[in-house]
Amino acid sequence: MEFVVEADWLVQNLSSPNIRIIDCRFSLANPDEGQKLYESDHIPGSLYFDLEKDLSGPVKEHGGRHPLPDVELFTEKLAQAGISNNTTVIAYDNKEGAFAGRLWWLLNYMGHKNVYILNGGMQAWLEIGGPVTAEIPAYELSHFVPDVNRSMAATYEEVKAFVREPSDATVLIDSREHKRFTGEIEPIDKKSGHIPGAINKVWTDGLVNGRFKDAQQQKLRFTELDEKKQYIVYCGSGITAIPNYLAMKSAGFKNVSLYPGSFSDWISYDDNKVDVLK
Repeated sequence: MEFVVEADWLVQNLSSPNIRIIDCRFSLANPDEGQKLYESDHIPGSLYFDLEKDLSGPVKEHGGRHPLPDVELFTEKLAQAGISNNTTVIAYDNKEGAFAGRLWWLLNYMGHKNVYILNGGMQAWLEIGGPVTAEIPAYELSHFVPDVNRSMAATYEEVKAFVREPSDATVLIDSREHKRFTGEIEPIDKKSGHIPGAINKVWTDGLVNGRFKDAQQQKLRFTELDEKKQYIVYCGSGITAIPNYLAMKSAGFKNVSLYPGSFSDWISYDDNKVDVLK
């Protein structure tokens, strides 16, 4: 996949002054865990971006559990990290791909193309004996100019229009595990089921032991889908749908967008229906 780098490549380029490494480790069950892991040890030179404090905006009535951060505030965060428009950014998490993927997606959304995910995350780094440190680096303030690509994000209104009048030209993809899609279980959100009209493509099927499958393997996951159609991917709160976004892009799909608010935003509107499969 053109969106990832391997751990051995990063070892060889670790001292490059134009590379900024961002630790995105996080646990939805324990939000403080990622910060603690970072403070304990991390890849040398890396800074920590917290999913909820840095890579998301404040939770409101609508927008889901992890709304997109304010563009201006996130731009300031990038500048403080020494990230300019020319900086190559490497994002990593434990091995999930989804938390690092959030930073990858956000930076691309902001118009920054030189960003990659460390394939296999911290697990892959440790497996090859990559160095770690507890030292927290500091970088000079940089300058980042955003150029927001709004076509990457599907709005609530677009999803609502699809549900109201389904179109053969658009496909809505639910990326959550199948039991959450069917409504059999729902461990997080207040309602169970899925957005009407959606199909299910489980995000974890695109990875093996935390590593993204190659482009050909990703294509096999979507063989029944027409590349000419428009695809909107979603999950619970816009995080774990991103590996599916990446997988579809790798498989050659051009018209793919993320519904950032996802299911948690959809159900924040009381009159919206959900489908449950029995």
